[in-house]
Amino acid sequence: MVAVYVAGGSNVDAPRNVKRAAALLRQRFADIRFSHAYQNAPAGFDGADFINFVAGFTTSEPLADVVAALQKIEAACGRARLAPKWEPRSMDLDILLYGDEINLRGSPRLPRPDLLRRSYMLGPMAEIAPDVVHPTTRRSVGELWREFDAASHPLTPIDLDLARD
Repeated sequence: MVAVYVAGGSNVDAPRNVKRAAALLRQRFADIRFSHAYQNAPAGFDGADFINFVAGFTTSEPLADVVAALQKIEAACGRARLAPKWEPRSMDLDILLYGDEINLRGSPRLPRPDLLRRSYMLGPMAEIAPDVVHPTTRRSVGELWREFDAASHPLTPIDLDLARD
C-alpha cells in the first residue's frame, strides 16, 4: 500500500463542489481522511476565493489509476479537462505525494512542486500528516509548515465537514 496525499480546491460554487468531491473521494478511497476546509484568495489570478483542503489515503492502485479516478471526480464536479491553467475552477484535485515517488519531469510531477510554495497545500497537509517526510527535502511536512511564511497567503478555516455528508 502506498500513502497518497491530494490537494483539492474550488472557487466556482465552491461549497457545493468541495462537498461533492469529498463525497466521491470517500466512495472511492475507503480509508480517506481530510484536513479542515480553508478559504483563501486565489494564487496567480484574480477571482473569487477558493475553498481548499487536503485528503490522504492509502491504495494499492498504480499512479495512473489514481490520476484517472481524480480526473473523473473533477469532471463530476463540472471541470472541463482542457481548461486554461490560471482561471476559476469548479474542482482541482492535485496529487501532492504518492508515497516516496519522485518524478520531476513527467506528469504528474512528484512530489508536487507547489506543495512547498502554497500555504493552502502545505498547511492542510501538515494538519493531517505532520510526520510524513517530503521525498526530496527529507524533512517532515510539519517542520516545513512551521518554517513556512503562512502570513504571505493566509488561510481562513471554514465550517465544512468533509468527512461525512
